[in-house]
Amino acid sequence: MSGINKVILVGHLGKDPEVRHLDGGVTVASFPLATSETYNKDGKRVEQTEWHNIVLWRGLAEVASKYLQKGKLVYIEGKLRTRSFEDKEKVKKYVTEIVAENFTMLGRKSDFEQSPTTPTHQNPETKIDDEFTIGPSDENGDLPF
Repeated sequence: MSGINKVILVGHLGKDPEVRHLDGGVTVASFPLATSETYNKDGKRVEQTEWHNIVLWRGLAEVASKYLQKGKLVYIEGKLRTRSFEDKEKVKKYVTEIVAENFTMLGRKSDFEQSPTTPTHQNPETKIDDEFTIGPSDENGDLPF
């Protein structure tokens, strides 16, 4: 039996998505997502916030760059990935990210409506339905790594 790598998060964007265009026209967007939980400790309510690094690829990244903004509440589904790199001092570093496979914008519909000056065309790789669910139209969801 193979393993399962599934992450589901509901949280608020810590900043606007940062969008980059890689060789071959591949678009990638990333942003921090804050999730919070509360509990009682010694009769006092305590809130604990966790920060998650979210990465979106291709059409999903393009849609995120148009509709997501700092502070917006979003539901994310994806996979946990850890990658390594060398910093400027040649020290190996590791970073753990959530590679999003789809997301749903939560809140009021008016929170996500585009202004009249914003283009309204859609990338054929993505879909936006009445519930604002965004995800790849290709079930294979091939990622470039």
